[in-house]
Amino acid sequence: MAKKEYGVLGLGKFGTAVAKTLAEAGNSVIAVDLDPDRVDELADIVTCAMVADISDATVLDTLGLHNLDCVIIGVSTNMQVSIMATILAKEMGAGYIVAKAENEIHKHILEKVGADRIVFPEGEMGIRLARNLMGGEFVDLVELSKEFSMVEMPVPKMWLGKSIRQLNVRGNYGVNIIGIMKGEYIEVNMDLEEPLDEKMILVIVGKNSDFTKIGVDV
Repeated sequence: MAKKEYGVLGLGKFGTAVAKTLAEAGNSVIAVDLDPDRVDELADIVTCAMVADISDATVLDTLGLHNLDCVIIGVSTNMQVSIMATILAKEMGAGYIVAKAENEIHKHILEKVGADRIVFPEGEMGIRLARNLMGGEFVDLVELSKEFSMVEMPVPKMWLGKSIRQLNVRGNYGVNIIGIMKGEYIEVNMDLEEPLDEKMILVIVGKNSDFTKIGVDV
């Protein structure tokens, strides 16, 4: 799996969990927070740990956000800082921005200012997000229960050019493809003989433990 470069701005419970998981998997991680204790906790784990104000354009400009594969905005309780950091990351050309929201109003604002994905997690969900981001593609996940999830994901490379019938997804992987997204259109009555291509997004349901078979850590 190719290693990537991430920026984690805000090192609360969520941001710290994301930064640690990404760094321990061998990725390059820049971690930033105003609290020196939080930064010290990650200093020996991440590539670069910095005490700084993430809403300061001058500070973020020095981080080279346009070179990063993904920037995670881990602040939510201070809405102003969260929104400003998201705006700046977008303006500076960050490849993909994940922002943590405190509530639905906050979520709506973050979407408006350019966040690509909004999350409401803490702790364990931070670890899960980091693992999903490392999966080679960015995945959207909905927990249906403690054991089952629904995932929206690009077609795995090993499935490209093959049909659903050829793959025997249920028999070989234990998951079910319940829809195929083509642009804004979702096809639920799939042609089982149609070859899968890279423009498709698959909607898959299954046990969390079975998703590892297709490279997704749920």
